[in-house]
Amino acid sequence: MLLKEKEAYRLWLPIHRDFPKVERFGIGQKIEQSFLDLLELTFASVYLAQEQKILMLSRSIAKLDNLKFFMQLAWESKLIPTEKYAVISGEFENIGQQLGSWRKGLLEKQKTLIP
Repeated sequence: MLLKEKEAYRLWLPIHRDFPKVERFGIGQKIEQSFLDLLELTFASVYLAQEQKILMLSRSIAKLDNLKFFMQLAWESKLIPTEKYAVISGEFENIGQQLGSWRKGLLEKQKTLIP
């Protein structure tokens, strides 16, 4: 999953470079920071205890939703070409499914451990 996030970030970098200067330091910077936060949260999740991991994954999912919102806003503002937006949106869907499945699996595992 971290590999998928890194792949999506690599897709984002050239898109961000093509933003006009004002938008690059506005919404572009917001998207950039959200990407970096998502990568950091997911990376940290790998090394946490199960209870903390569930919380961190919930934060990762929320950060991904935030990222999708700002990316859509940039696309609606014609800052991102439709074909590039379609590709990166597909990556977001895969990442969201993987994060959700990971979290769901941990929650089910936690339920079986509680007598």
